[in-house]
Amino acid sequence: DFIAVLMFYRDYEAGDQCLTVLNDINLIIAAGEMVAIVGASGSGKSTLMNIIGCLDRPSRGNYRINGQETGELAPDELAYLRREHFGFIFQRYHLLASLTALANVEMPAIYAGTTSTDRQDRAQQLLDRLGMADRIGYVPGKLSGGQQQRVSIARALMNGGAVILADEPTGALDSTSGQEVMRILQELNDDGHTVILVTHNREVANHAGRIIELKDGHLVADRRVKLLAPPGSTPTAHYTKDQPWRAHWDRFAEAFRMALTAMAAHRMRTLLTMLGIIIGIASVVSVVALGEGSRQRILKDISSMGTNTISIYP
Repeated sequence: DFIAVLMFYRDYEAGDQCLTVLNDINLIIAAGEMVAIVGASGSGKSTLMNIIGCLDRPSRGNYRINGQETGELAPDELAYLRREHFGFIFQRYHLLASLTALANVEMPAIYAGTTSTDRQDRAQQLLDRLGMADRIGYVPGKLSGGQQQRVSIARALMNGGAVILADEPTGALDSTSGQEVMRILQELNDDGHTVILVTHNREVANHAGRIIELKDGHLVADRRVKLLAPPGSTPTAHYTKDQPWRAHWDRFAEAFRMALTAMAAHRMRTLLTMLGIIIGIASVVSVVALGEGSRQRILKDISSMGTNTISIYP
């Protein structure tokens, strides 16, 4: 019934002093909630979001997800938890500029080891659902801010996204696009996704059913403005995973393809980099050849002088 139980502090070393950014945070977040974390700049909102998303760890205390203590998990286990459990939505989208909308949405499923056909089908379905069916072949530079945020939402849902973490999801959008994004997040919450969003905008926060307020690292308010609906089934992605060796090969192939795409998108930079490498290698080869030639010349001059052999016996 619960996805997260948080009881912790977060400290940072600042020279000889210890700065407590989050102080005695005590929260229980239930499955299916839509929670808004509000507060002034510097109040600790983003730090709290990072800890909830397992991007950071508490300095003291505990953080449990479905009964699992996250502090006991190894880095690979935390990465698996982030990949399978969370979906992240950022203020600045963080889409790969050289990839199309479809390829950006597919990205999380590549690391999950899903088959190529399966992830393409799911990415297509998610973009269709978010009204982006006619933009799947466009790169981010040719999409508006609202359209880019829809792509990032689809990416967050690619591996299931039972918990959606949204950091200022409307901060870079105009009012119309912002309202559209909030409508999508509410629909996801109605479908059973747990939505946790960070915002300083009170109007955005009012869309949530529960508002948590931070001030100077302290939790000063936690109020429910809407009744929590009965928990439904946890959303999951329906896809088939590759065999392990196929997954590794698929990831290598995708990385190689993205590298070629990035090189083609920045031809001048690629050319200058290759030119620098060629000059460097040629310089090393020339120096080695010059040294070897000098050594051979000296040995030849010495041998031309003739030698006298002296045998010494006891």
